Amino acid sequence: MMTSKRNNYHQTAPHVFKAMYALEQTQAGFSLEGPLRELVKVRASQLNGCALCLDMHSSEAMQAGESARRLLALGAWEDSPLFSERERAALLWTDTLTLLPKDHAPDAVYDQVAAQFGESEMAELTLAIATINAWNRFGVGFAMQLTK
Repeated sequence: MMTSKRNNYHQTAPHVFKAMYALEQTQAGFSLEGPLRELVKVRASQLNGCALCLDMHSSEAMQAGESARRLLALGAWEDSPLFSERERAALLWTDTLTLLPKDHAPDAVYDQVAAQFGESEMAELTLAIATINAWNRFGVGFAMQLTK
């Protein structure tokens, strides 16, 4: 449990929030489908333990038509038949890049993911993963809280 009062970077450094938000906004023009980006956001937030982002992106995914069943299965996506090969590849890349110190990004994983995504899509997917990981670090680092 967090006991110290943390910096509210939205107020103390609005230029930082503005830069992060601009990075997020660039993804609206991606060819990478929105529902897949939401799955990536939820999965990375699970791995990083960011309750704020997990709540936000689970809600956004459901508003975009994602099922609660699939969101609940994300924690065991490798063993679940509920995800397409393309989604599984995106989730593999999400796990790999989010847990980068564990195994780095081996060629075998890259090749498996690249089989489902074109070169431009690989760059878009990687930016989507990097962006949610950055948001998670702000959320966890500054102990951002959910509102009831």
